[in-house]
Amino acid sequence: MGLIGLGRLGRVYARDLARLIPETQLTAVADTIPDLASRVAAEFGVPHSYVDPFALLDDPSVDAVVVVTPTHTHAEVVVAALDRGKPTFCEKPPALNLDEALAMQSAASRTGVPLQIGFMRRFDAGYAAAKRHIEDGAIGKVVVFKSSSRDPFPPSVEYANPRSSGGLIVDMGIHDIDLARWFMGEVRTAHAIGGTLAYPELGAVGDIDNAVVTLQFEDGRLGVVDLTRNGIYGYDITTELLGTAGTLRVGYLRETPLLVMTARGVTHDTVPYFMERFEKAYVTQLQDFARAILAGRAPSVTIDDGIKALNICLAATRSRESGRPVDVVSPQASVH
Repeated sequence: MGLIGLGRLGRVYARDLARLIPETQLTAVADTIPDLASRVAAEFGVPHSYVDPFALLDDPSVDAVVVVTPTHTHAEVVVAALDRGKPTFCEKPPALNLDEALAMQSAASRTGVPLQIGFMRRFDAGYAAAKRHIEDGAIGKVVVFKSSSRDPFPPSVEYANPRSSGGLIVDMGIHDIDLARWFMGEVRTAHAIGGTLAYPELGAVGDIDNAVVTLQFEDGRLGVVDLTRNGIYGYDITTELLGTAGTLRVGYLRETPLLVMTARGVTHDTVPYFMERFEKAYVTQLQDFARAILAGRAPSVTIDDGIKALNICLAATRSRESGRPVDVVSPQASVH
């Protein structure tokens, strides 16, 4: 494996690929920040390090590539990797706009090289179990999807800038939107409201810190997603699936199985952040990518999934800006 992008999540992936996944050997890393790749390579015993991502793509020791670069760079790097015949894993969202995402899809189709998108929640034990329960009919017909994502603090202003991240709904909400599609099917209409309510500095770059997105699926069933950057008590990710014969609830808030009970009250800790909550899911999705390559099967999460989730997020973003519901048309129609 070659790994491109060594920021916060990229460092986690370096550890996973080098130490935790038996099917992978991390042979090269790259990052445009001077000396970062060489430091990470030394830490994890990686033979090759590069400042130029495209030099890594030309390294003959690299059989497949994991891309964890800023979202606005995904398309260029992914298309170059596919053109070189390297199976590629790309973090979400696939791109900032549909033109670039469709270019990635076209490259995957043209070359026949596998491309997997990083929706790690599908690989979390709780979400995977919920999917099996629904398929087994355990709660009857699911009629309402409810999902909540609450970050304990905001990202840096530089990161939040929609020109590089896509903004709150695209960058953060795409996980919930992907789950909505995975559990419920395609979306007909999206309606979003939101604002910069807690961190004015995010508004200065054009982002928001809170949003509520309502969805109507093609078969008439309902969904609602709430997103916030100011869940100051901890990292709180929950999903409910309300069925005609029961309800599934996925998620937890208490990190350590301990309650402290005193005369002052009963307290417990909370999940610190996404790396702790989804640590196993991140490992499992990369292992699934590696196993797909070795077995010659198609990726579990495709660029089609990434494009459809991005398309819904962009529709919700337009709805938030216009104040009106937006019909979710096909991605190809959306770019014309």
